[in-house]
Amino acid sequence: MSLFSKPIKNLDDLFVHTLQDIYYAENQIVKNLPTMAEKAEEPDLKAAFQHHLTETEGHVQRLERVFQMHGQPVKGVTCQAMDGILAEAKEIISDCDDPEVRDAAMLSAAQAVEHYEITRYGSLIAYAIQLGRPDCAAVLKQTLDEEKSADQKLTRIAQKEVNQHAA
Repeated sequence: MSLFSKPIKNLDDLFVHTLQDIYYAENQIVKNLPTMAEKAEEPDLKAAFQHHLTETEGHVQRLERVFQMHGQPVKGVTCQAMDGILAEAKEIISDCDDPEVRDAAMLSAAQAVEHYEITRYGSLIAYAIQLGRPDCAAVLKQTLDEEKSADQKLTRIAQKEVNQHAA
């Protein structure tokens, strides 16, 4: 158990902890997406990052709504996984001199972020349903659908443009 978090004794505690984890992660993404959009050379990639920033701000608002619906204070806990993904992304991006290769690296990092989010939202939905909270599950499902769509869009951009230019 972490020094500053409460023990996870049941599924409800796990649900709340996972909400706190993804809330922190989404806020970190909001902080990092503008830099990625600014550094992107490929117009479609830049536009995808800018669009997803707006979506991610909405994800944060939805999570705040779920906290309220579940009677919990809105609070994040450090998500070491997201911190690690973002640190690795920053490192590889700074190591890329070629802007087209940097686009490929940023796109790959963005997909790593999306995949993490997809797993978290999938788990949260399953927990909410098990806890008898279909209302929370429905709100979380909206975000899961957007995360899956963003991942598919990034795949299309990678296959159609970015990876070819990087090669």
